[in-house]
Amino acid sequence: MEMLFRYNWQVRQEWFDWCESVSIEELLQQRTGGVGSILYTLYHIVDVEYSWINDLRDQHSLLTDFEDYHTVAQLRALSDQLHVEVGGYVEAWTSDQENHILHNIRKDGSSESLTYGEVMRHVIAHEIHHIGQLSIWARELGREPVSANLIRRGLTV
Repeated sequence: MEMLFRYNWQVRQEWFDWCESVSIEELLQQRTGGVGSILYTLYHIVDVEYSWINDLRDQHSLLTDFEDYHTVAQLRALSDQLHVEVGGYVEAWTSDQENHILHNIRKDGSSESLTYGEVMRHVIAHEIHHIGQLSIWARELGREPVSANLIRRGLTV
């Protein structure tokens, strides 16, 4: 599981690099599908990862609002800062945690029980899903997207 988190983090950094060559107007433009703009999608990825991991750590999310991160540099700095906490949790993950239960309160107020393993895999899949959306938008802009290839990234130990 750690390998897939490291994959996501590596690809995310490459998307931040990619964004450096795109105008801020293009990065903030509302797009069809997904959660909105390219920059907001990257914020959403960081926010969801941090929020779920904090739920597993029984801590509250401390993110402010997207309005505070309207540049690639600000968003990259946020991602790097939160990566320290998230990365520590992921690296300390053991199979003993797999079936621990998270009692989650949904936005509509209803309650659900999820296993920690299910949440960890959701976080991984969530980012991969949105990276696919970024790839489509990159092609719509006539640009080559970041490679989604897991192979040859040096992720195996």
